[in-house]
Amino acid sequence: MNVVYYLKSCDTCQKILKSLPQNHGLVLHDIKQEPLNGEQIDALKNIAGSYEALFSRKAQLYKSLGLKDQNLTEADYRKYLLEHYTFLSRPVFVIDDKIFIGNQAASVQKAIEALS
Repeated sequence: MNVVYYLKSCDTCQKILKSLPQNHGLVLHDIKQEPLNGEQIDALKNIAGSYEALFSRKAQLYKSLGLKDQNLTEADYRKYLLEHYTFLSRPVFVIDDKIFIGNQAASVQKAIEALS
């Protein structure tokens, strides 16, 4: 199943979704309305290679909790990803067992190419 994990209230995510080919066939998964569970996070980690690769350091919560001053382990990254949706670097596309993480132009372009 091809899916995109995104935040419906995020303008950047909405802009990216509008840039996708019309009949992209992706399942849209709003991570705020349907938080990711352990099994889903683990499946994403298996494709991405690490929980850290899925983790967003841009989240305000990351700074307010002082996480930038800590040496986080993979277990920590997993815990925070499960605790709050804001820690997932978004959007996350899973297309044909390949993963494209974040809103950087190169990552989005690769996801669009994978859909074509």
